[in-house]
Amino acid sequence: MVKLEFHDPSGALEVTQPHAPRLASLEGKRIGFVSNEQWQAYRMLPLLKEFLEKEVPGVTVLPIDAFPQGNALIGTEETAARVKQSGVDAVIIGNAA
Repeated sequence: MVKLEFHDPSGALEVTQPHAPRLASLEGKRIGFVSNEQWQAYRMLPLLKEFLEKEVPGVTVLPIDAFPQGNALIGTEETAARVKQSGVDAVIIGNAA
């Protein structure tokens, strides 16, 4: 009889830094976008911006390119600092893939 052994790739990672608390509502909030510019982001994110501005009372949505875009830039300390300094209440991180 042949015995096959398989590696189980699942596992667990210790959470050392939780995500930011979620907002109860986007009403009256200032929202920014950070994108890695992957497939169709140039279409989807402007549509999402338009939807938010139309459907959410009092929301302010920054231009899609208000922060650096692309994989090489979005994870940098400089981008994080710019987001913090901008005074946004939330950031939508998108790749539209």
